[in-house]
Amino acid sequence: MIFYFSGTGNTRWAAEQLAQATGERLLSMAEELRSGNGCYELSEGERIGFCFAVHGWQPPHIVRQFIRQLRISGAEGHFCYALVTCGDSIGCTIEMLGSELAAVGLRVESAFSLVMPESYVCLPFMKTDTPEREQQKIAQAREDLARYAQLIVERRAGEMHLVKGPAPWVLSHVIGAYFNGQMISDKKFRVDADACIGCGLCERVCPTGNVVLTDGRPQWRHDGSCTCCLACYHHCPKHAINYGSITRKRGQYYFGRNNSR
Repeated sequence: MIFYFSGTGNTRWAAEQLAQATGERLLSMAEELRSGNGCYELSEGERIGFCFAVHGWQPPHIVRQFIRQLRISGAEGHFCYALVTCGDSIGCTIEMLGSELAAVGLRVESAFSLVMPESYVCLPFMKTDTPEREQQKIAQAREDLARYAQLIVERRAGEMHLVKGPAPWVLSHVIGAYFNGQMISDKKFRVDADACIGCGLCERVCPTGNVVLTDGRPQWRHDGSCTCCLACYHHCPKHAINYGSITRKRGQYYFGRNNSR
């Protein structure tokens, strides 16, 4: 069983590859939360995987929310692992995940980080990677994921293949704490009415259902469900959605936009 959360597709792609390698079920955390389903039963020998994109060197709040309501019958003895995607480094994300899982009776036995193309562009110094860098990262990620998948198939415990970055505690507990506490909000999203074509793609790709089309234009619910994954921004075919004024001249990225699955 693989639980995943993905905004711009990097993690969904990785989780799909793991599902193919293991032959196990793939479940979206966002969809499971919306359905109200929090209880699961494992098949004999089934692994338990958690795949998600790192947000500000921490697990996204939607991942924490999902885990806190999670109940898995007979989880003892089933191999549990995590694979997280990031633009460069993950800080103490796995340690934080471990604390959340311990509260529901689970333990991360192996963990992996996968560097993928950058998608967060809402700070002045944050931009998408160049097309060349995107391709380099994806090519390396394919190689790394193939190795990780084999370790997962073999249920190899104690494998920690993580890019934590410099001063990981500071990244997660100081910078990441501020980022996730103060900067995860949908209040700055704007739509250029002249550019918007009312296609509804932003509404369809939002993993939390936070975007709704009203009179042919996207509106954000402002109900705390936004994770700032930027799926709405990156998928807009007319670049009509922006986060304040910062992203108006920034690039767009989602997995599959300039590369094949």
